[in-house]
Amino acid sequence: MLALDRIDLALLAALTEHPRAGDLELSRRTQVARATVQSRLRRMTEAGVIADWDPTLDVAAAGFEVQAYVTLEISQGALDEVSRDLEAIPQVLEAYVTTGSYDVLCRVATRSHPELQATLVRIDQSSSVVRSTSVMVLSVLIPPRVLPLLASADPGPNRRAPAYRR
Repeated sequence: MLALDRIDLALLAALTEHPRAGDLELSRRTQVARATVQSRLRRMTEAGVIADWDPTLDVAAAGFEVQAYVTLEISQGALDEVSRDLEAIPQVLEAYVTTGSYDVLCRVATRSHPELQATLVRIDQSSSVVRSTSVMVLSVLIPPRVLPLLASADPGPNRRAPAYRR
């Protein structure tokens, strides 16, 4: 686990706002040396804080406007089988193992309601799925975000040289 300080948070915010910015531009935006930007990004990448450098894709803008969350109750010990079955369905965007009444939570996206119905039927055809429940997404209230959570934590000590502190 990596403790993030104010510089790390500033870099992550700048990178989120300007994902195509290079090290020099991030250095200018955060007012730290380019070598600091490079070492901090490398440290956060190695620690897994920065999980990837992929672009954020909007499936609705790409034509897959019908989205739903699907909860699955599965047979005891069938997690590997369900995982294989779900991975084989391209409309399943993500799936999580959960606690509570259901075992798995999935997010699916399709181009139409008939395609959603076909996807739900395909999920239910897995021999390990005992019961499923789906909930349609009508609109996005809060898009995926991480920065407010990271900023809410104690940023720790300021590791900047005294001349660069604000």
